[in-house]
Amino acid sequence: MPDLDPVIHAESRLRAITTLNEVGDRDRVAFTKLRKILGMTAGNLSTHLRKLEDAGYVSVTKTIEGRTPATYVAITPKGKAAYAEYRIALTELLTGKERP
Repeated sequence: MPDLDPVIHAESRLRAITTLNEVGDRDRVAFTKLRKILGMTAGNLSTHLRKLEDAGYVSVTKTIEGRTPATYVAITPKGKAAYAEYRIALTELLTGKERP
């Protein structure tokens, strides 16, 4: 039976990493845009992103645009690989078919 990555498997983190994998300019999204897409509070999203960041799956970059602070979130190559592996493991679990 395949193992599902517990860092990704939590619903909010799964939604966040799926979104980051699918959208964004150069694989990055403004924190405020991601928050709106996911319908999460800033604090809740920050907590889940920190767990993904601690695992090396996302990077969070804070910058200044004009005079306004901006935060961007991007999926890392390690995050892309972990997400791809998660999807394979989930498919195996749902179909009962393991990789050859």
